[in-house]
Amino acid sequence: MPKTTIISVDAMGGDHGPSVIVPGIALAADHWAERGVHFLLHGVEDVLKAELARAPAAARLCEIRHTDRVIASDEKPAQAMRRGKGSSMWNAVEAIRQGEAAAAVSAGNSGALMAIAKLILRMMGELERPAMVARWPSLAGATTVLDVGANIDCDAQRLVEFAIMGEAFHRALNGVARPSVGLLNVGAEDQKGHEEVREAHRILRGGGVDLNYHGFVEGGDISKSVVDVVVTDGFTGNVALKTAEGTVRFIGAELRAALTGSVLDKVGAFIAQGALRRLMLRLNPSALDGAPLLGLKGLVVKCHGGTDARGFSNGLRVAVDLAESQYAQEINASLEHLTATLAATARDDEAAPEKIA
Repeated sequence: MPKTTIISVDAMGGDHGPSVIVPGIALAADHWAERGVHFLLHGVEDVLKAELARAPAAARLCEIRHTDRVIASDEKPAQAMRRGKGSSMWNAVEAIRQGEAAAAVSAGNSGALMAIAKLILRMMGELERPAMVARWPSLAGATTVLDVGANIDCDAQRLVEFAIMGEAFHRALNGVARPSVGLLNVGAEDQKGHEEVREAHRILRGGGVDLNYHGFVEGGDISKSVVDVVVTDGFTGNVALKTAEGTVRFIGAELRAALTGSVLDKVGAFIAQGALRRLMLRLNPSALDGAPLLGLKGLVVKCHGGTDARGFSNGLRVAVDLAESQYAQEINASLEHLTATLAATARDDEAAPEKIA
């Protein structure tokens, strides 16, 4: 018998709630059963029972925890922390703190989820806020990019911490023994970029942490698979992510227009429909849904608010893979080593003038 892994689910979160979440579990029900995975569904009992009745394979893996309180998609994080206790999102995260679940998954309000998760679970080490991760379609499959919106301003130490967390995440999810890591910059030369990114580069180059550090990378390198993990601050990462998403939508619209313009165009589209379908599946955000909030003392995975069943199923896979890995232990060990290295460097810098004197 495989070891049981319990995943706590905010079953009311997202634009579609249980009508997407239960089918998302059902898509891989046999796989979850083989791995010994079970789910705690937090939400309105009658609604969840009705959805599970249509998905008996999923129903066998689920336990319902009733609550009729739901955090709205437009609710402010501060309001969610004050009034969210007992909601489906709050209870999903609380199950981790109580030791009932190994991870929580939600497609609900991003700001509220981050605030509630930080309040309930607390942060690792000296981290201030969780980092949000994006899995970016690339030539080799997917590049891990962080932060993509949670931490607008980052000093050098935060960027190095993101590198540690992103590397551990990529290894746990993709089975890569030594993921390569790069810092996003405006050029590959050492003198390029602002002081914070150059200082992070010096720390990583100097061996302050045991990472397979590549150096600086540029925006165009993300999709080329130049490195496995790309690190940046939340402002730059979010702009890059939104730009990429907008570009994909633009290309999709132009492609549809080009292939439906004339009878000959439509014939060509019919002949190429298999290749086009594979392309659109590759670029569909659902294919890589499931972004963990890295740095928490517990595993919390965020899915897109408008996710479909396939996307939510992918988010569950991320949660299960992380829960069954050594991800948290690796991050803790690396953060402790980084803290010790920076403290030793600071002591050496303080002592330097005395030695000269």
